[in-house]
Amino acid sequence: MDRCSTNTKSLYAQLQISDPNKTKTAESSLLDKPGRKFSEFNAEEYSSSIQTKMAESSLLDKPWRKFPEFNAETANKLKEELVDYGPDSETGVTAANVLLIGQIGAGKSSFFNSVNSIFRGKITNKARSGSFEHSLTTVYRKYNVKDHNSGKTLKIRLCDTRGLEEEFTIDPQEISHILDGNVPDRYQFNPSAPFTTETFGFIRNPHLGDRIHCVAFVLDGSTIDVIPEKILKQMKAMQSRMNQRNIPQVVYLTKLDKVCPMVEEDAGHMFHSSAVRKAVDKIADVMGLPRGFVLPIKNYESETILDQNIDILILKALKQTADFADDYMEEQVEKMVAENGQGRKEKE
Repeated sequence: MDRCSTNTKSLYAQLQISDPNKTKTAESSLLDKPGRKFSEFNAEEYSSSIQTKMAESSLLDKPWRKFPEFNAETANKLKEELVDYGPDSETGVTAANVLLIGQIGAGKSSFFNSVNSIFRGKITNKARSGSFEHSLTTVYRKYNVKDHNSGKTLKIRLCDTRGLEEEFTIDPQEISHILDGNVPDRYQFNPSAPFTTETFGFIRNPHLGDRIHCVAFVLDGSTIDVIPEKILKQMKAMQSRMNQRNIPQVVYLTKLDKVCPMVEEDAGHMFHSSAVRKAVDKIADVMGLPRGFVLPIKNYESETILDQNIDILILKALKQTADFADDYMEEQVEKMVAENGQGRKEKE
């Protein structure tokens, strides 16, 4: 059953203004284009365009992915799990490092701001974000998130790097240094001089805790079909280096409210939206990742107050990312133990 048709009728009904005062207000303020009054607006044409958009993003009766209930209990449970989270003591790592990578304007820095907002209990903007021609992120940052209620700092660090651009290709070796933990916090990026072993601050003997434990590609779900070829090539080159190191990867698929009007109305509709499901399937194929590794979210952008359903999507994505980071750290510890054992045998 398509529940979008009901919403279409509701929108059409809103155009039938019976109050003369309201009609007068509409004529003076709602202009389709300069010099055209609301009374001349083609309501039937408008309704038709709404119906088309709704048809492309119908709501399914059953969710296309199993997901926790959108309620206060789920939100509180996820927050508690993330506040209590910590890498296994055997790893010797104090916090999981999650690298955020994405094209400029996709919502990379906005994701950190959204996470920070949830745990601060209000909308914040610690990392510079917005839609600009070039990346606003010019410094490599390892952001910590502090829970306002408990006073605890989450043991997950969100590492923000430059946004991907067609004109300025990120040096592949620079990404390798970031993955391996050679790049210090607050390093100033310089497109004309990539980070090398000779760069001041280069960490020569990084520990497991300095490395990246999981990578999150932050991608704009509304522009999947028009991702520039140069950007795709950059991401594929990065993935190759990540795969060489067995670093897990996920996708945070953002701006899905632009793909489905019903998600714009309520983020809780995310897993009932056929348009969102199609976007997830498509980007999974593009990135060569399992569909379960593509995590649909909505960042805080136009909102001025927190929304429980937006919180749940972000918190669940972060929790799954932390789980993948744990898998990587566990694998690295096992690898080090095996190498140490082999080394002892060779000495004997």
